[in-house]
Amino acid sequence: MQQRTTSAEEPLAPTRQLAQFVERTRWSDIPDAVRHEAKRSLVNYFAVAFAGCADPSIEQAVSVYRRYRAGCDASLIGRAERTDCLNAAALNAMTANVHDFDDTHLPTIIHPTAPVAAPLFALGESTTMSGEALLLAFVLGVEIECRIGNAVSPSHYQRGWHITSTCGVFGAAAAAAKLLNLDAGQTAHALGHASAQAGGLVETLGTMAKSVSVGNAARNGLLSALLAREGLSGPAQPIEGERGFVRVCSDQPDFDALTAQLGSRWALQANTYKPYPCGVVLNPVIEACLDLARGKQWSLADIERVELLGHPLLRERTDRPGIRSGREAQVSAQHSVAVTLSTGRAGLAEFSDESAANPAVRAFAGRVAFVDDSRLPVEAARVTVLLRSGESVSRTVSAARGSLAVPLSDADLDTKLKELAAYGAPHVDTQRLLDTLWTLDTAADATIPMHIARTESG
Repeated sequence: MQQRTTSAEEPLAPTRQLAQFVERTRWSDIPDAVRHEAKRSLVNYFAVAFAGCADPSIEQAVSVYRRYRAGCDASLIGRAERTDCLNAAALNAMTANVHDFDDTHLPTIIHPTAPVAAPLFALGESTTMSGEALLLAFVLGVEIECRIGNAVSPSHYQRGWHITSTCGVFGAAAAAAKLLNLDAGQTAHALGHASAQAGGLVETLGTMAKSVSVGNAARNGLLSALLAREGLSGPAQPIEGERGFVRVCSDQPDFDALTAQLGSRWALQANTYKPYPCGVVLNPVIEACLDLARGKQWSLADIERVELLGHPLLRERTDRPGIRSGREAQVSAQHSVAVTLSTGRAGLAEFSDESAANPAVRAFAGRVAFVDDSRLPVEAARVTVLLRSGESVSRTVSAARGSLAVPLSDADLDTKLKELAAYGAPHVDTQRLLDTLWTLDTAADATIPMHIARTESG
């Protein structure tokens, strides 16, 4: 969609352009491929939320949030409790993020769905909306968060900002604004309120605080739209202003990324889904290790050293030799290499507290070395195992399973949802949920998936 400008010489500022884009875009403007990707993202969202819904850290968070709820209008995925809209947005986003199994927008490494889908379903349970309306708001929310993410990358993450949390709040605000039928001015104010609540640090990776900040993005984005609906104003240029988000949070902001090809290039077409519950940069490492582990004639004790050749982001995000928990294991290359080579598996059990405490796995950390190669994409890696005998074996993965080049199929996502529901929410009728999600654009009631995904008693 082409956006109108105030004059031929003076285009609208980016915040206003994005706000108008959110207000004016209709479902008919969304290409079929993007519509389908939106459904794929929601299938993956429910899958990973099922995996996390009974996690002890989520139990603790629900206990705290329960004490301060303002109502019982909204559901929690895989659980019996009901809470208010804002708390449901936070808790469901946290639940979907807790195992680091959620989707990834590869250009930015944003996990786009949790902070946007959670507030939409929460809002939907307190109003009436169609599946088409929810999907449209979701597409637009993801678009806004990822465009802002593109504008601040890569220095934003390198400076220590957790990009899913900081940019996710904008996506949640834009999506909620669309669902609330806010006009462009109100939507711009919602983005302004979101800019004042953008936060999250890379230092929190490997702890529950990381998922708390993702929950805050969902909750605060929804709150931003609700405040804008009531008439609370925000800054005129919260994104691109002299002291706005993009300039403050990036060393070299790319302002063109905010609006270039708006309405013709869609962020969801660069979204990917993980086959393993860990940081996305570990996917090619794990895939190579799984291949090396098949039919191996050696054990961890026989290994002198393992060399990981990969994009510098692999080392920056996953060089964590002294992990103490399953949460930290999700972002540790040392743990991933050791546990995958020794077990030949890389599922939730391999990234649990018990696995992280395994003495043999912990002792292996000092034998893993990184070799940076900025020419490699983040979805590629080479793993070389150097044995004490002097022999070596190596595997190269040019594009890991789950990447854009080797995407998970619809059937793979169906299987992922069924397996993770069996892990964390075995009461759910998964086939009914899948049938509903794949046809959500035809549903008169967008909240049916939440009704299927919750527990009626417990």
